[in-house]
Amino acid sequence: MVDFSASSIFVILISAILVNNFVLSRFLGICPFLGVSKQVETSFGMGMAVTFVMALASIMTYLIQHLVLVPLELQYMQTITFILVIASIVQLVEMIIQKVSPTLYQSLGVFLPLITTNCAVLGLTILNIQLEYNIIETTFHAIGAAVGFTLVIVLFAAIRERLEVSNVPEAFKGFAIALVTAGLMSMAFLGFSGLV
Repeated sequence: MVDFSASSIFVILISAILVNNFVLSRFLGICPFLGVSKQVETSFGMGMAVTFVMALASIMTYLIQHLVLVPLELQYMQTITFILVIASIVQLVEMIIQKVSPTLYQSLGVFLPLITTNCAVLGLTILNIQLEYNIIETTFHAIGAAVGFTLVIVLFAAIRERLEVSNVPEAFKGFAIALVTAGLMSMAFLGFSGLV
């Protein structure tokens, strides 16, 4: 019997979305955060793809860890096993997006297959095991982490779109102002520390 309470699930969700945000607090998933955040629509699509991969990868890796690796004492194979699971799920997502939305598939470009190497996904699956979450907590932690990732990347994309039409000093144009903005967002999210 899986033991969990609604309050603990709420704490896990709020913590993963705001307090311990994977991008701004744990500094995981920086590559897609900076690379796919020029347009809100593309960022939202990437966020949805990462959400699907994170949720499915967390559940699959939890089951593999507790039904295969631990009983067979193969915990040392955890990282490579988790990477294979994530790569398989990303291939599935890539095929689905290519079939459902070719425009989004073109917009995401090389960043879609790079979800495989997105350290936020691997970091989440390993963190779920280290925190000794049960299957319900693992699922909600994954959803919270993915929502936090999507929230941050969409907010960042909206700010970058506004900056494109703003009067930015020449020395700060382009990537420089993006990094300054990311730093300011990270400091703003520090305001959520102590919330849970």
